[in-house]
This record gives sequence, structure tokens and C-alpha cells, in this order.
Amino acid sequence: MHYVYIVECVDGTYYTGYTTEVKRRIKEHNQGEAAKYTRGRRPVELKYQESCASRSQALKRECEIKKLSRAGKERLIGGKN
Repeated sequence: MHYVYIVECVDGTYYTGYTTEVKRRIKEHNQGEAAKYTRGRRPVELKYQESCASRSQALKRECEIKKLSRAGKERLIGGKN
């Protein structure tokens, strides 16, 4: 299974990513071993995850989510999108 996820960083910003194991990836973010963006913004908290059938579908969805405004991401997190 492939997943797209959104974490909220300690500074209140959102980071969107792709993984095959959400729990492991969040742990990596919080250990400073993942994305450069989150290294200086730890700890992060998982706010949203979405499963996708394939890697290509997940990467496409990741791009769509990254293009959303902050308000759009908040609607998605809140289940209103």
C-alpha cells in the first residue's frame, strides 16, 4: 500500500509527503532523518493520511495536495474536502 500524508510541524506549517509506511516515516521525521524541511521543525504530528492503490497514484495525489492552499489542506484534514 502507498500513502500520502500531512504532518503539522512545531511551527504550525504543514508538510505533505508520500510513503509506504506512515508510522515509520513519522518516526524518521521526528528523528531528523527524513525531509530537510522538517528537520528544523520538529516534532511533527500526523494530521492526515490517505491510502492509494499505486505509487504513481500516491505521487500524483501528493502533488495535488501540495498545490492546495493552507485553507484547502485544513479542509482536507478536517474531512470537509
